[in-house]
Amino acid sequence: MDSMDPTRAFVKNVKRLVVKVGTAVVTRGDGRLALGRLGALCEQLKELNSQDYEVILVTSGAVGLGRQRLRYRRLANTSFADLQYLQGELDDGKACAAVGQGSLMALYDTMFSQLDVTSSQLLVTDGVFRDRAFKKQLSDTVNSLVSLKVIPIFNENDAVSTRREPLVDSSGIFWDNDSLAGLLAQELKADLLVLLSDVEGLYSGPPNDPKSKLIHTYVKEKHQDEITFGDKSRLGRGGMTAKVNAAVSAADAGIPVVITSGYAADNIIKVLQGKRIGTVFHQDAPLWPVVKEVCAREMALAARECSTRLQALGSKERRQILLDIADSLEAKENLIKAENQADIAAAIEAGKDKTVLSRLTLKPGKISSLARSVRKLADMEEPIGQVSGRSELADGVVLEKVSCPLGVLLVVFESRPDALVQIASLAIRTGNGLLLKGESDAKRSNAIFHKVITSAIPTVVGDDLIGLVTSREEIPDLLKLEDVIDLVIPRGNKNLVSQIKESTKIPVLGHADGICHVYIDKSANLDMARSIVLDAKINYPDTSNTVKKLLVHKGLSSSGKLSELMAELQIKGVSLYGGPKASTLFSIAELSPFHLEYNKMACTVEIVEDIYAAIDHIHQNGSSHSDSIVAEDKEAAEIFLDKVDSAGLCHNGSRVSCNGGSSEIDNKVEINSNGVHIRDPVGVEGLLTTQWVMRGNGKVASGHKAISHTQKQLTMLA
Repeated sequence: MDSMDPTRAFVKNVKRLVVKVGTAVVTRGDGRLALGRLGALCEQLKELNSQDYEVILVTSGAVGLGRQRLRYRRLANTSFADLQYLQGELDDGKACAAVGQGSLMALYDTMFSQLDVTSSQLLVTDGVFRDRAFKKQLSDTVNSLVSLKVIPIFNENDAVSTRREPLVDSSGIFWDNDSLAGLLAQELKADLLVLLSDVEGLYSGPPNDPKSKLIHTYVKEKHQDEITFGDKSRLGRGGMTAKVNAAVSAADAGIPVVITSGYAADNIIKVLQGKRIGTVFHQDAPLWPVVKEVCAREMALAARECSTRLQALGSKERRQILLDIADSLEAKENLIKAENQADIAAAIEAGKDKTVLSRLTLKPGKISSLARSVRKLADMEEPIGQVSGRSELADGVVLEKVSCPLGVLLVVFESRPDALVQIASLAIRTGNGLLLKGESDAKRSNAIFHKVITSAIPTVVGDDLIGLVTSREEIPDLLKLEDVIDLVIPRGNKNLVSQIKESTKIPVLGHADGICHVYIDKSANLDMARSIVLDAKINYPDTSNTVKKLLVHKGLSSSGKLSELMAELQIKGVSLYGGPKASTLFSIAELSPFHLEYNKMACTVEIVEDIYAAIDHIHQNGSSHSDSIVAEDKEAAEIFLDKVDSAGLCHNGSRVSCNGGSSEIDNKVEINSNGVHIRDPVGVEGLLTTQWVMRGNGKVASGHKAISHTQKQLTMLA
């Protein structure tokens, strides 16, 4: 877990909080309910309720939901002939509110009831807040409800409100649900107000502008004249302007406010953990020490500038940087091990499981192995500027295909800290700038590796060539920088990969699943098969290309050695599951579906009719990652290698042994199973692209007759 941000220390004193969820969070763009987001919201509030927080919810969405229901109703009651005359939106917002309010509350009641939480509805208008007796009764009622663990749900009673445009009326009491939330936070003496939006927080400009920066701490004197607001929600009345006004009002009254995204499943909990997410408004913010923040864009631009200087060096100078890094790794081995041990101790104290500890631990000899790998990378042929093709377009006009760096890479990786060395050395060898974000479990190991590597980079290049992102809250900003970052590489589990793919327009290289098979053919040497399966499952159970599914030819189902292998796997701690045939044969639990990835000591076994059935099974249930065949029949092996469409294939061997875990083939940045650009494993070639260089003699195409095109291939220059 990332440590608490000092500017969020006030959350330690929070007992009662008001949470406001906006229309853009409750509904989708077409007015339909966003059930997934609502479900995640209710689960968070249930968790907080169980931790004795007093949670008060202010919700929008009734008008949008009512309009959607009335639209369907109108369509259902309109004849086909009259549909051509049906035009325009439903303009009566009060009717929409009256219809939508009941539906919205019914949904909240259903979701909270499934979580064994009781909720209540309170509808208010601005006028009633002028009545002191009402305000006292409101406070008494809410106090009673929260003491009973009931979650009060507030909304403005739009159906009977007498306020008209403009929304900010003369009463100045409240004019939308954002200002209502701010008012309730003050009247009900809340310790915190959380305003959930459809963006990460308050930006210096429109959030979809790559140049806009997320403002982590709002200081009115500094920011009120600097901010350019984007469009408000099409279905709601407020937008970010209303949220900022409500937040400033509440903060001036002494109530801290955080504006953050309601799209994430756990942002409210993160706020209460003191994580640096969203934008905080606080009465004392102007007095807080000014912390110089290097924004995501500045970090990426600095990496790009340094990469340009790196590319300007000669091949020998770039090679020397890698050799210096290898020397520095060995010289600082004791310091690296000490920091790694501190990470391990913290992980044990936090109760992390054995898989995390295994990935986190730098095993004996690992530093020496990393140094050797970096030196091997330094000694390889210069990859930049290689001419891979030459052709003559016309007499004296030559076109060359030349290798060049991609630009700036963003790599997000999980616990294994040695990955930082592999990735950084590859970036330097290929002339790319690099931004790295490792898992917080390995933060001390990552920090010392980063320090050792950047200290070896000469000042003529600059240590900003490799930037270390220390907070996951910075990732959303980085993923917006499609004009600066050229490639995103998530190196971790499928949830990480999928989440990043859904969150950026930048090209993403990576795999989502690692469902890898070993097929034991009827011709297999079973002693060899035993050795391969044990290596592919037990030695590195948490790697992406460890075996998850074992397919066995039916001709071996009665083999005693196969039964012995199943028993040995179980003795060594592997949980076995079976398909319909194997579960009966080996008396193991049946598992369905087959498309399931294990990053632990577990494996599914199934009996197949023949090699073609095995191939069909892999195509239907695999993930095009890594698959192997054990067979003495070379014809069968070639059929398997020819027909299976996976990034990595193997005959009579274990893919795990070629994953950098037990060999010197360490320098890869990721396993890619997408089938585009480059496939497993992604090393130097995958981090390069090509540029076309034309060398001419002044001829120009002033009409096709001016140039005589030859279009012929030329021999490569030595």
